[in-house]
Amino acid sequence: MKNSIATTMLLPILALSAVLQSGCASREGAYMTTDPSLNIQEVSSKFVLMDKGARRSIKLAGPIQQGSTPDGRLQVTANIMNRENRRLQVQVQCVFKNANGVSTGDETPWADLILTENGIETVSYSSLNNQASDFTIRVREAR
Repeated sequence: MKNSIATTMLLPILALSAVLQSGCASREGAYMTTDPSLNIQEVSSKFVLMDKGARRSIKLAGPIQQGSTPDGRLQVTANIMNRENRRLQVQVQCVFKNANGVSTGDETPWADLILTENGIETVSYSSLNNQASDFTIRVREAR
């Protein structure tokens, strides 16, 4: 009787230790992204549609106008177009960058933009300081 109780208890303990040891494999370094090409557009493009809904429904209408204010700050203006026959609400943000493409810490807050059917709305942004020489305008679906 003692032998069968010890055997019945030993088998689950061995199975549990095998499961625990297999889950403790060590990993060194950072995990790789599933698709590294996803973030490349935001680094290299001036206008980025952040999600599938924005890519389907929004486009840039004409070139982005770029200039500077009298005190040397970067100023950008873009026309954003609704490609659908329904009213859309999106959010828009501008990230100002230095000559190396690194954010200067000057990011506008996400702002709601309501676009009528096939309508075009103009957005304008000015950097807070004169360190900015590049920018990215980002658009995403409003939630």
